[in-house]
Amino acid sequence: MLRRLALITGAAAMLALTGCSTTVALTPAADANDPACAEVTVRLPQSVAGQDRRWTDAQATGAYGTNGKTSVILTCGVAVPGPTADLQCVTLEGIDWLVDESEAPRMRMTTYGRSPAVQVFVDTEVVSANDVLTSPGIVSGVRMIDAESACTAPDELTD
Repeated sequence: MLRRLALITGAAAMLALTGCSTTVALTPAADANDPACAEVTVRLPQSVAGQDRRWTDAQATGAYGTNGKTSVILTCGVAVPGPTADLQCVTLEGIDWLVDESEAPRMRMTTYGRSPAVQVFVDTEVVSANDVLTSPGIVSGVRMIDAESACTAPDELTD
């Protein structure tokens, strides 16, 4: 009886601890195992644009947020985008990004001209996409992937 009570108490404690977990459940990208993605994720900072880093359960990912809410998700190893006229291309800190605003106020930015590609999803009601993409930790990680091509006539960041 005492053993059974200990098992039930232990199971209840584990459920309580995992219920409070700050781990963000994500799915790794198809090319998450590319060694270049390890170079990106190892350089991710402890905070981005005032958002604290959160643990993720998927390879080559990063997440940031406050108060248990995630406002920034980074995924390395997503499909490399080809040329397109459907999305705006911006250059920030020497990195070209294709900007998808179709889910505004949430924005999805994907590196252009780099393989593997890095995608950053930002809730712009919480944090500025420009602040996230120009964060030194994000920039230094993405720069570990050589640029093989560039956008034609990209928009430059302006203040």
